[in-house]
Amino acid sequence: MSLTASCPRCSAPLTEWSGTWACPDHGETAPLWKPGEASYDAFGHHLRASPQFPTYLPWPLSPGWSVTDFGVVGATPESARATLTCSSGNSALDGPVDVLVVAEEPGTGLGARCAGTATDDPGPEVGEGPPTVKVRIGSQAVPLWPVSTSGSDGDWDRSVFAGEAVGRWLWMVLRPASAMLLLRDDWILRDVSGLGPQLLDMSFGGAPPSW
Repeated sequence: MSLTASCPRCSAPLTEWSGTWACPDHGETAPLWKPGEASYDAFGHHLRASPQFPTYLPWPLSPGWSVTDFGVVGATPESARATLTCSSGNSALDGPVDVLVVAEEPGTGLGARCAGTATDDPGPEVGEGPPTVKVRIGSQAVPLWPVSTSGSDGDWDRSVFAGEAVGRWLWMVLRPASAMLLLRDDWILRDVSGLGPQLLDMSFGGAPPSW
């Protein structure tokens, strides 16, 4: 398998015993499976590891953009509880941009790790007042609210938004922070888990983001 296991809440490797995975810092946890390098073949492994869980990507990918990272949380394909993708490219105003999209069950902690926040789930600001942006998934317009990272230890410049889609948390993390202006356009997220031959037209590779 071209994916390797680590903790979804931190970068620590996991130990496995009789089907149970554990992190030295966070205890028993479902493993995060990630590739060493983003590629078409590795993405195929990713989709087979999460057949019943959505994997969202901005759609269509803009010319010159590529999928630079992805991951799935789950001990088995049937128990997948989170997926992540990162697409990277350039914008005229911001230069190099990374867009991370995380769909996860509550309490997983993967979105919070990418966002750099202290708690596993988005805070109480999600759902308060009108949403800042909306993205479209299929026929649904999904509202997203800003998530504060002021109390985090991270030193990287980013904007974080979160909301709920199909009963799961949906996180979008953009860096640099100014790239949030890209979301003023009518963004579409597509579940590519059943995309099939169209995956051949997608670009993979490039430097993955640190998170």
